[in-house]
Amino acid sequence: MATAIDFLSNLFNNLNISEFLTGQKPAQEKKRAPMKMSKPPIRKAAVIGAGVMGAGIAAQLANAGIEVVLLDKFEGTGEKSIARMLKATPQTDPMNAGFMAPENSKLITTGTTDNDMDKIADADWIIEVVIENIDVKQSLFTEIEKHRKPGSIVSSNTSTIPLSTLTEKLSDKAREDYMITHFFNPVRFMPLVELVVSDQTRANAKTMIAETCDKFLGKNIINCNDTPGFIGNRVGAYMLKRALNEAIDRDMNIEDVDAVMGPPMGFPKMGIFALMDTVGLDIGRHVTESQRDALPKEDAFQKIAYDLPLLANLIDNGRTGKKSAAKEGFYRRTKEGKESIDLKTGEYRAFEKSTLKSPKAGRKGLRAVFETDDAGGALAWEVMRDTLVYTASLLPEISDNIMAVDEAMRYGYNWKRGPFEMIDAMGNDNETGVDWFIGKLEEENIEVPDILRMAAGRSFYAENGAKKQYLSLNFDEKVATYQNMPQSEGVLDLADVKRASKPLLQNSDVSLWDLGDGVVCAELHGMKQTLGPDTVSMLNDSMDLIAGSKGKYNSLVIYSDKAQFAVGANLGLAAMVMNMANYDKLDDIVYDGQKTLERLKYAPFPVVSAVGGMALGGGCEILLHSDAIQAHAEAYIGLVETGVGLLPAWGGCKEFLGRCFDNFEKNNGNLSPELRAFETLSSATVSSSGQDAKNKLFMRKSDGVTMNRSRLLADAKEKAQHLTHGYKPPTPYKFKLSGPGGKAIMDMGVDDMRALGIATWHDARVASVLATALTGNDTNPGRELSEEDILTLERKGFLRLASTAQTRKRIQTTVNTSRPLREKPLEVPQSGAELRDSVPDVAIKERASATPWSKETPSAAPAPSDGMPDTSKMKPMDAIIAVIKHDAGITDMRLPEDGDADALGPIFNEAAAQTQERTLDGLNKSKGMASLLPGKALKKRVMGDFEKRIEKGEMRLTDTTDPEAATKLMATIETMKHYKNLIQNLDM
Repeated sequence: MATAIDFLSNLFNNLNISEFLTGQKPAQEKKRAPMKMSKPPIRKAAVIGAGVMGAGIAAQLANAGIEVVLLDKFEGTGEKSIARMLKATPQTDPMNAGFMAPENSKLITTGTTDNDMDKIADADWIIEVVIENIDVKQSLFTEIEKHRKPGSIVSSNTSTIPLSTLTEKLSDKAREDYMITHFFNPVRFMPLVELVVSDQTRANAKTMIAETCDKFLGKNIINCNDTPGFIGNRVGAYMLKRALNEAIDRDMNIEDVDAVMGPPMGFPKMGIFALMDTVGLDIGRHVTESQRDALPKEDAFQKIAYDLPLLANLIDNGRTGKKSAAKEGFYRRTKEGKESIDLKTGEYRAFEKSTLKSPKAGRKGLRAVFETDDAGGALAWEVMRDTLVYTASLLPEISDNIMAVDEAMRYGYNWKRGPFEMIDAMGNDNETGVDWFIGKLEEENIEVPDILRMAAGRSFYAENGAKKQYLSLNFDEKVATYQNMPQSEGVLDLADVKRASKPLLQNSDVSLWDLGDGVVCAELHGMKQTLGPDTVSMLNDSMDLIAGSKGKYNSLVIYSDKAQFAVGANLGLAAMVMNMANYDKLDDIVYDGQKTLERLKYAPFPVVSAVGGMALGGGCEILLHSDAIQAHAEAYIGLVETGVGLLPAWGGCKEFLGRCFDNFEKNNGNLSPELRAFETLSSATVSSSGQDAKNKLFMRKSDGVTMNRSRLLADAKEKAQHLTHGYKPPTPYKFKLSGPGGKAIMDMGVDDMRALGIATWHDARVASVLATALTGNDTNPGRELSEEDILTLERKGFLRLASTAQTRKRIQTTVNTSRPLREKPLEVPQSGAELRDSVPDVAIKERASATPWSKETPSAAPAPSDGMPDTSKMKPMDAIIAVIKHDAGITDMRLPEDGDADALGPIFNEAAAQTQERTLDGLNKSKGMASLLPGKALKKRVMGDFEKRIEKGEMRLTDTTDPEAATKLMATIETMKHYKNLIQNLDM
């Protein structure tokens, strides 16, 4: 249904507010010679097989800017896969969220293998992603040979079939171009590609694909031997099958199994049963069967690869996990709540949270879990003992390098540690993990693999001064020696810097490191990657350090090698300050943050933020004040303060508003900069990728995106060095904003959203305070506002909201549960105290405006006075608000100090009736809107929109029993009607 906010948005845009109201002239970006950007050696690719995996590979190629042909046996499959991926987001459906930005889908052309094989003729790289059937694959390769150009590269995405088997029917010449590139699903997010080549594969073909996967697809390449399952699935399939068998044999609850076989082992949080639901039970069974068929009879996997009746029954009944129609597998959700499979009966039962001690023991390390005397500890030991022994026994068959095995499991299965790193983690100050593990195996009469004997008395990994080393294994002589870990060109690892040096300065939140070539790195490492006073203090110290270095240092890179860049301010500290009602202290924190980031923006040297993972709230504000951003492709950036009942106040409103004006000017935009900023910030919008962050204006078009996160810091350092040449700080923004007129439009739009149940009553209050900051409060379109003016409005708004009970409640809930709190959409405040702002004296020397609510409770809303307010000298939006308040009787409306929502019903019902019955003829006295309407053509267009939305019934009262919602919507509809009257009576 069309809503009032649709009209308001159109009106705001059609009136060209930026030109007629603001006259905004944005700060000019400094023009420098652009950094030279390399292009993928692969210009065009073809993917054959448009299922989940094939479509995911095609999407990632498109994300890298590579043109793709996506073919499938069945017509329409490619189109359906693209449509599915366009609907998915990393938050809602990560398994299908293939595109980093919707426009990337335009690089993909679809077709069928029957009709469109000619489209692969000019492809540089052809990837086969069809069913794991050797006859099907070999037949496809024969067809590919008929159409591909000489020198094109062909790879298979097989997960189990050796390359020698795949290519046995090809000519020797053709085999030079063939290899295996095994991606892991979801392709966009899993960084592993297992690369398998033969002795016949061209070296330059391997180099070209490895470079493309690394630099442009963001993948970590692991070179694997040509064996069934390679590394990832050979080890991972064993562990999963061994755990499933053991859980059934022990008749355990799957909740207990997932609790211990998750984070305590360094595995994904979901646990193994939830992981199998995500991957698909049928896919898991297929991998097991493929491994069983491909591996020799004496392989240890054969002992555990037997069929399970429970698994077969689930698959036969369509319960294959989250991808099934009913989303049923080992877990499911019903109206009654989450349910789990009983491994003994095969029937669903209510979910039971694990009460085992062993998962909690994981906080002390792996060894503590194994030594816990409960069912979880026993299962974990049995499963991991056998998995680690099996893995150790596979070297050198699958690889002669322990690093390759560990990296394959970290990058492909998302393990925190690889198998050999896990063995090291079992040690303590008195005994290495290798020796402890050998001792446990000997106690249980289990054969100790040669590799463990070779490593006895040592760890698999060690540090030698500034160098990290690994055990290099000589299997012929059965000896092992430490070798320095190799470093890829174009990769800068902060861990290496930290081993080789001491911090220049440090505190609990930030450490400063010398990256060489004059570049200082400010490493963010606050508690849970939050920001606080120590962050602000050290950022100031970093600027002092560089400024006082007499040219030794010339730029700053802000970075974190943790999973997240910064998730926002330390809400625990904020909650403590708010609960103590120490608003002077809170104001100091906000003020210091503002001034520090302003200093960062105007520093006499370039500042580059290198962001990976989430940069939310204050983290995003750091980015907005940087000269440039180098973001990992999977960067999730946003100003999310409204979610906890606040607004961005470290310059976030000011900087994002400036970005919106910049974008409007450069791209001749049709969405008012103020309204675009309001929509983004009020909805706590977060980007879904680095590329999307540019579309959402959190990043500039000139900012860089790094596909492979291991290259992020090096790319950021290079960008900082580039910016030092002829560096000058940016020009400050000067704002001309719409003031009360623009704010009224925003307020009415939010009221409409509130009436429709989309926004809560506190959302509306937060949005109103945000609107004040973005429109300049009581400014007028001719007045020029400085950055300092907007910062002051930010701080006032922040403190006003921080003093409200509901914001404090939201923040405390987030601190306690790590989950946001939102009121029910149509909830009415429970009391006058809950609705009113309890604003104390603060250092900013200004209270929020006095509330009109009093303690008295009338039996019904007071009737409006006979006289209409004089609107002739009012600004248009002030006139609209004044008349609505007068007509609905809300100017003097009173709320009870305490009481339930039912007590408010009569008040709102009476006000609603009055709103519908009375007219607002006085509004027509206002001529102030004439200057906003440039001509009769626009008047006609706006009137036509009114006719469609009001008179043709597109705007109507929603089905709601909530009295306040009804009142709000009625008032909004009446406002629309009298806008119509106003426009009709204007003298144009």
